[in-house]
Order: sequence, then C-alpha cells, then structure tokens
Amino acid sequence: FSIFFGFVLSQAPAETGGPLIQGVERLNQVVTRMVEIVLKLTPVGVFALIASAIAESCDIGAMAKAIALYMVTVCVGLGLQGLGVLPCIYAIATRKNPAHVLRAFTQAFVTAFGTDSSSATLPVTMQCAVGKLGVSESVANFVLPLGATINMNGTALYESLTVIFIAQRHGVQLSMAQTFIVVVTGTMAAVGAAAIPSAGLVTMLMVLEAVDLSQFAGDIALVITVDWMLDRLRTVVNVEGDAFGVALVDHFTRNKINRMK
Repeated sequence: FSIFFGFVLSQAPAETGGPLIQGVERLNQVVTRMVEIVLKLTPVGVFALIASAIAESCDIGAMAKAIALYMVTVCVGLGLQGLGVLPCIYAIATRKNPAHVLRAFTQAFVTAFGTDSSSATLPVTMQCAVGKLGVSESVANFVLPLGATINMNGTALYESLTVIFIAQRHGVQLSMAQTFIVVVTGTMAAVGAAAIPSAGLVTMLMVLEAVDLSQFAGDIALVITVDWMLDRLRTVVNVEGDAFGVALVDHFTRNKINRMK
C-alpha cells in the first residue's frame, strides 16, 4: 500500500500532492525528533531495567557468575563456529586450505569488530574478496550484499544461547522439541535481523515467545550489559560466513563465468 500510495502521490499534480507531501515531511520531522528523545533517554531506561533485575535477584554474586559463564559459553560457541565449522565446510567442499580465505579477509574482520555492523563492513569485505582473494567481481557484487543481509550465522547462535540462558536462569527445563524450536526460530529471526549493532536483541523477543518465555523478556536488560562486546564477536563471525560463502560460490562458478566471458 505504501509503495502504491507513494507512486500515485508522485504522479499527482503539484497543487494536489504538494500539501500532502509537505504534511508527510513535517510528520517525518516530528517522528525523527521523537526518536531522538527516546535515544537520549535510552541509557536511563536500560539502567532502570538492569537495576530492577539486580534488585530482584537474591544473590548478586550468583547473577554475576551466571553472566560471566554465559559470556564464556557464547565466546566458545562463536569460536567453534568461526574456527571450526565454517573452515571445515569450506575445506570439505573445495579441498582447499581455508587459511588463505581467513588471511585475505583479515582487514574485513578487524573492521567488523570495530564497526559492529555487517553493512558498514561490506565495502571492505568486497574489497578483500576481489582484491586479495581474487573473487570474480560479479560474484562478489551478488553474494556479499545478500550475505550481509541474511547470512547471520553468528547472530543465530547468539540468540539461541541467550534464550537457553534465560530459561536456565529461571529454572525452566526446555524439552528437545522446545530446544529445536529455539534453534529454528533463532535462525529465522537472525535472517530477519537488520545488519546494524544489537539488532539481534530485538528479534530475540520472537524466539522467547516461540517457547512461551516472553514473561522473562525483561532479562534481556542483563544481556545488554555485555552485548556491546558479544555483538562485535558475532559480527566478525557473520562476516566470516560471508567470506567463506563468496569463496565457495566463486569456486563452483569460476569456470562457468570464464566460459561466458
């Protein structure tokens, strides 16, 4: 509807569509100002959520220990994904050493850690793919923008682990079926997450609702305290997945692309 409405509005005469366009622009300015106010109040709101969660805890030391173990678990999981699963898939599929892919995309990994965004890292990722790895420019232009949007393997792992952490914190024992739902829903939610910092925290609500844990959504405030670091690590894994993905596609399509040229 919005696209159709905008198209018709752009085709309307100036005397008809002009006032409406000006009204929409003014409304946009008001909404932008509202968002700015909310962003300024966000630190206060997050502090209040964290303070509430800590106050409700009977043992602050135990909570700190649980969060520390949660961080270690996420780091180990991301490490296994980034240094084990992805390189092994590439090695098995191509019979090549995955180390040369990791070396070629080192700059992209550093940028991903610094910017905390797959989209912001995309230009560097494409430069590494074409300039250092020798990937076909047409393959890089197609695979990498798509991968930066939907290839969120690090985020999927992070969301699943976080939901399990929240369930265990409240003594909820997830069945095998519920764990499977968490994995599937976490993967789908990660695909739908925007390639911006901490977007996974928003889609995580979908995963909590899928296994009837939405009443514990307030615990996400605890995750926010350490998300600034974990988000950078999972962004690196997301970009690494894009790197191995474009290398795989280039490996299997290189001969066909050369024949077409």
